[in-house]
Amino acid sequence: MPEETGTKVSICTVKRVLYRHNLKGHSARKKPLLQNRYKKARLRFATAHGDKDGTFWRNVPWSDKTKIELFVHYVHRYVWRKKGEACNPKNTIPTVKHGGDRIMLWGCIGAGRTGALPKIDGIMRGENDVDILKKHLKKSLRKLKLGCKWVFQMDNDPKHTSKVVAKWLKDNKVKVLESGHHKALTSTEVKKHVRARRPTNLTQLHQLCQEEWPKIHPTYCGKLVEGYLKRLTQVKQFKGNATKY
Repeated sequence: MPEETGTKVSICTVKRVLYRHNLKGHSARKKPLLQNRYKKARLRFATAHGDKDGTFWRNVPWSDKTKIELFVHYVHRYVWRKKGEACNPKNTIPTVKHGGDRIMLWGCIGAGRTGALPKIDGIMRGENDVDILKKHLKKSLRKLKLGCKWVFQMDNDPKHTSKVVAKWLKDNKVKVLESGHHKALTSTEVKKHVRARRPTNLTQLHQLCQEEWPKIHPTYCGKLVEGYLKRLTQVKQFKGNATKY
Protein backbone atom coordinates (compact mmCIF):
# COMPACT_ATOMS: atom_id res chain seq x y z
CA MET A 1 0.00 0.00 0.00
CA PRO A 2 2.73 2.61 0.83
CA GLU A 3 4.40 1.96 -2.53
CA GLU A 4 1.12 2.56 -4.38
CA THR A 5 -0.24 5.60 -2.51
CA GLY A 6 2.78 7.04 -0.76
CA THR A 7 0.81 6.94 2.50
CA LYS A 8 1.78 4.94 5.57
CA VAL A 9 -1.11 3.33 7.42
CA SER A 10 -0.73 1.53 10.75
CA ILE A 11 -2.15 -1.91 11.40
CA CYS A 12 -4.41 -0.44 14.09
CA THR A 13 -5.89 2.01 11.58
CA VAL A 14 -6.57 -0.80 9.11
CA LYS A 15 -8.28 -2.83 11.84
CA ARG A 16 -10.44 0.12 12.89
CA VAL A 17 -11.63 0.63 9.32
CA LEU A 18 -12.42 -3.06 8.96
CA TYR A 19 -14.34 -3.12 12.26
CA ARG A 20 -16.24 -0.01 11.21
CA HIS A 21 -17.51 -1.99 8.22
CA ASN A 22 -18.45 -4.96 10.45
CA LEU A 23 -15.54 -7.05 9.19
CA LYS A 24 -13.87 -9.28 11.80
CA GLY A 25 -11.06 -11.79 11.53
CA HIS A 26 -11.98 -15.49 11.63
CA SER A 27 -10.26 -18.76 10.84
CA ALA A 28 -11.40 -19.94 7.41
CA ARG A 29 -13.81 -22.87 7.67
CA LYS A 30 -12.83 -26.11 6.04
CA LYS A 31 -15.33 -27.23 3.40
CA PRO A 32 -15.20 -30.04 0.80
CA LEU A 33 -13.67 -28.99 -2.51
CA LEU A 34 -16.50 -28.87 -5.04
CA GLN A 35 -15.82 -29.21 -8.74
CA ASN A 36 -17.89 -27.06 -11.07
CA ARG A 37 -19.97 -30.02 -12.25
CA TYR A 38 -20.93 -30.81 -8.65
CA LYS A 39 -21.81 -27.18 -7.99
CA LYS A 40 -24.07 -27.22 -11.05
CA ALA A 41 -25.66 -30.50 -9.92
CA ARG A 42 -26.27 -29.12 -6.42
CA LEU A 43 -27.83 -25.94 -7.79
CA ARG A 44 -29.96 -27.90 -10.26
CA PHE A 45 -31.23 -30.18 -7.48
CA ALA A 46 -31.93 -27.30 -5.10
CA THR A 47 -33.78 -25.37 -7.79
CA ALA A 48 -35.90 -28.41 -8.70
CA HIS A 49 -36.75 -29.49 -5.15
CA GLY A 50 -36.14 -26.50 -2.87
CA ASP A 51 -39.78 -25.42 -2.96
CA LYS A 52 -41.14 -28.78 -1.74
CA ASP A 53 -42.69 -28.53 1.71
CA GLY A 54 -41.96 -30.44 4.89
CA THR A 55 -44.65 -33.03 4.17
CA PHE A 56 -42.75 -34.17 1.09
CA TRP A 57 -39.39 -34.47 2.87
CA ARG A 58 -40.93 -36.28 5.83
CA ASN A 59 -41.82 -39.04 3.36
CA VAL A 60 -38.25 -39.44 2.13
CA PRO A 61 -36.09 -42.34 3.40
CA TRP A 62 -32.44 -41.30 3.18
CA SER A 63 -29.65 -43.84 2.76
CA ASP A 64 -25.90 -43.46 3.09
CA LYS A 65 -22.80 -45.64 3.30
CA THR A 66 -20.26 -44.65 5.90
CA LYS A 67 -16.89 -45.88 7.16
CA ILE A 68 -16.39 -45.93 10.91
CA GLU A 69 -12.81 -46.28 12.10
CA LEU A 70 -11.68 -48.22 15.13
CA PHE A 71 -8.82 -45.92 16.07
CA VAL A 72 -9.36 -42.18 15.81
CA HIS A 73 -7.70 -39.29 17.61
CA TYR A 74 -10.71 -38.63 19.79
CA VAL A 75 -9.31 -36.04 22.22
CA HIS A 76 -6.03 -34.85 23.70
CA ARG A 77 -5.34 -36.70 26.92
CA TYR A 78 -3.02 -35.57 29.69
CA VAL A 79 -1.26 -38.08 31.95
CA TRP A 80 0.78 -37.86 35.12
CA ARG A 81 3.95 -39.92 34.72
CA LYS A 82 7.54 -40.17 35.85
CA LYS A 83 10.58 -39.51 33.70
CA GLY A 84 11.25 -42.43 31.34
CA GLU A 85 7.61 -43.68 31.40
CA ALA A 86 6.43 -41.88 28.25
CA CYS A 87 6.09 -45.13 26.29
CA ASN A 88 4.32 -47.05 29.01
CA PRO A 89 1.02 -48.26 27.43
CA LYS A 90 -1.01 -46.61 30.17
CA ASN A 91 0.54 -43.27 29.18
CA THR A 92 -0.09 -43.54 25.44
CA ILE A 93 -3.02 -43.35 23.03
CA PRO A 94 -3.02 -46.20 20.49
CA THR A 95 -3.03 -45.13 16.85
CA VAL A 96 -2.89 -47.03 13.58
CA LYS A 97 -1.47 -45.79 10.26
CA HIS A 98 -4.10 -44.32 7.89
CA GLY A 99 -6.73 -44.27 10.63
CA GLY A 100 -6.72 -47.96 11.44
CA ASP A 101 -9.16 -50.77 10.83
CA ARG A 102 -12.70 -49.82 9.98
CA ILE A 103 -16.09 -51.16 9.10
CA MET A 104 -18.46 -49.95 6.42
CA LEU A 105 -22.17 -49.60 7.14
CA TRP A 106 -25.27 -48.84 5.09
CA GLY A 107 -27.72 -46.73 7.05
CA CYS A 108 -31.26 -45.55 6.39
CA ILE A 109 -33.01 -42.74 8.23
CA GLY A 110 -36.30 -40.85 8.09
CA ALA A 111 -37.73 -37.69 9.63
CA GLY A 112 -38.91 -39.54 12.74
CA ARG A 113 -36.62 -42.51 13.35
CA THR A 114 -33.81 -44.73 12.08
CA GLY A 115 -34.11 -47.74 9.78
CA ALA A 116 -31.71 -50.62 9.18
CA LEU A 117 -27.92 -50.43 9.65
CA PRO A 118 -26.31 -53.49 8.00
CA LYS A 119 -22.57 -54.03 7.77
CA ILE A 120 -21.03 -54.15 4.29
CA ASP A 121 -18.44 -56.87 3.78
CA GLY A 122 -15.85 -56.82 0.99
CA ILE A 123 -15.59 -54.44 -1.94
CA MET A 124 -18.78 -52.57 -2.71
CA ARG A 125 -20.12 -53.18 -6.21
CA GLY A 126 -23.46 -52.71 -7.92
CA GLU A 127 -24.47 -56.29 -7.10
CA ASN A 128 -23.77 -55.66 -3.40
CA ASP A 129 -25.90 -52.55 -3.58
CA VAL A 130 -28.83 -54.54 -4.95
CA ASP A 131 -28.39 -57.19 -2.26
CA ILE A 132 -28.56 -54.52 0.47
CA LEU A 133 -31.66 -52.95 -1.06
CA LYS A 134 -33.35 -56.36 -1.32
CA LYS A 135 -32.68 -57.21 2.31
CA HIS A 136 -32.96 -53.87 4.05
CA LEU A 137 -34.96 -51.26 2.13
CA LYS A 138 -38.42 -52.70 2.88
CA LYS A 139 -37.35 -53.48 6.44
CA SER A 140 -36.31 -49.84 6.86
CA LEU A 141 -39.55 -48.56 5.36
CA ARG A 142 -41.53 -50.55 7.92
CA LYS A 143 -39.47 -49.08 10.75
CA LEU A 144 -39.75 -45.54 9.40
CA LYS A 145 -43.55 -45.82 9.00
CA LEU A 146 -43.64 -43.60 5.94
CA GLY A 147 -46.70 -42.82 3.85
CA CYS A 148 -47.48 -44.56 0.58
CA LYS A 149 -46.00 -41.68 -1.47
CA TRP A 150 -42.44 -42.04 -0.21
CA VAL A 151 -39.51 -41.17 -2.50
CA PHE A 152 -36.09 -42.73 -1.93
CA GLN A 153 -32.89 -40.66 -1.75
CA MET A 154 -29.54 -42.45 -1.89
CA ASP A 155 -26.08 -41.01 -1.34
CA ASN A 156 -23.75 -39.77 -4.09
CA ASP A 157 -22.06 -43.10 -4.82
CA PRO A 158 -21.81 -43.63 -8.64
CA LYS A 159 -22.68 -47.32 -8.12
CA HIS A 160 -26.30 -46.27 -7.62
CA THR A 161 -26.47 -45.38 -11.30
CA SER A 162 -25.19 -48.76 -12.48
CA LYS A 163 -27.44 -50.78 -14.78
CA VAL A 164 -28.00 -53.56 -12.25
CA VAL A 165 -29.11 -51.11 -9.53
CA ALA A 166 -31.26 -49.07 -11.93
CA LYS A 167 -32.97 -52.27 -13.12
CA TRP A 168 -33.75 -53.42 -9.58
CA LEU A 169 -35.19 -50.02 -8.65
CA LYS A 170 -37.33 -49.98 -11.79
CA ASP A 171 -38.51 -53.59 -11.39
CA ASN A 172 -39.51 -52.88 -7.80
CA LYS A 173 -41.15 -49.55 -8.67
CA VAL A 174 -38.93 -47.55 -6.33
CA LYS A 175 -39.19 -43.84 -7.07
CA VAL A 176 -35.79 -42.20 -6.57
CA LEU A 177 -34.68 -38.60 -6.22
CA GLU A 178 -31.60 -37.84 -8.28
CA SER A 179 -28.41 -37.18 -6.36
CA GLY A 180 -28.01 -33.62 -5.19
CA HIS A 181 -24.34 -34.06 -4.19
CA HIS A 182 -25.07 -32.95 -0.66
CA LYS A 183 -23.55 -34.09 2.59
CA ALA A 184 -25.32 -37.21 3.79
CA LEU A 185 -27.62 -37.15 6.80
CA THR A 186 -27.15 -40.50 8.46
CA SER A 187 -23.72 -41.11 10.00
CA THR A 188 -22.56 -38.23 12.21
CA GLU A 189 -24.60 -38.91 15.35
CA VAL A 190 -23.88 -42.63 15.57
CA LYS A 191 -20.14 -42.01 15.09
CA LYS A 192 -20.13 -39.55 17.98
CA HIS A 193 -21.83 -41.94 20.40
CA VAL A 194 -19.76 -44.96 19.36
CA ARG A 195 -16.47 -43.07 19.71
CA ALA A 196 -17.48 -41.97 23.19
CA ARG A 197 -17.60 -45.65 24.21
CA ARG A 198 -14.06 -46.32 22.91
CA PRO A 199 -14.36 -49.72 21.16
CA THR A 200 -11.13 -51.75 21.10
CA ASN A 201 -11.78 -54.21 18.24
CA LEU A 202 -13.89 -54.43 15.08
CA THR A 203 -16.43 -56.82 16.59
CA GLN A 204 -17.05 -54.44 19.46
CA LEU A 205 -17.16 -51.49 17.06
CA HIS A 206 -19.91 -53.15 15.01
CA GLN A 207 -21.84 -54.17 18.13
CA LEU A 208 -21.76 -50.64 19.53
CA CYS A 209 -22.96 -49.21 16.21
CA GLN A 210 -25.95 -51.57 16.31
CA GLU A 211 -26.68 -50.56 19.91
CA GLU A 212 -26.39 -46.81 19.38
CA TRP A 213 -28.18 -46.54 16.03
CA PRO A 214 -31.75 -47.13 17.30
CA LYS A 215 -31.10 -44.83 20.27
CA ILE A 216 -30.86 -41.77 18.03
CA HIS A 217 -33.75 -39.58 19.16
CA PRO A 218 -36.64 -38.91 16.75
CA THR A 219 -36.23 -35.18 17.43
CA TYR A 220 -32.68 -35.34 16.10
CA CYS A 221 -33.87 -37.12 12.95
CA GLY A 222 -36.51 -34.44 12.46
CA LYS A 223 -33.94 -31.67 12.84
CA LEU A 224 -31.78 -33.27 10.17
CA VAL A 225 -34.63 -33.02 7.69
CA GLU A 226 -35.41 -29.44 8.73
CA GLY A 227 -31.74 -28.59 8.23
CA TYR A 228 -31.86 -30.16 4.78
CA LEU A 229 -34.59 -27.73 3.73
CA LYS A 230 -32.47 -24.81 4.93
CA ARG A 231 -29.48 -26.30 3.13
CA LEU A 232 -31.32 -26.31 -0.19
CA THR A 233 -32.22 -22.65 0.33
CA GLN A 234 -28.58 -21.77 0.94
CA VAL A 235 -27.40 -23.83 -2.03
CA LYS A 236 -29.58 -21.67 -4.27
CA GLN A 237 -28.38 -18.53 -2.51
CA PHE A 238 -24.70 -19.52 -2.89
CA LYS A 239 -25.05 -20.79 -6.48
CA GLY A 240 -24.18 -24.39 -5.65
CA ASN A 241 -21.21 -23.63 -3.40
CA ALA A 242 -20.72 -24.99 0.12
CA THR A 243 -23.14 -23.94 2.85
CA LYS A 244 -22.88 -23.89 6.63
CA TYR A 245 -24.84 -27.18 6.79
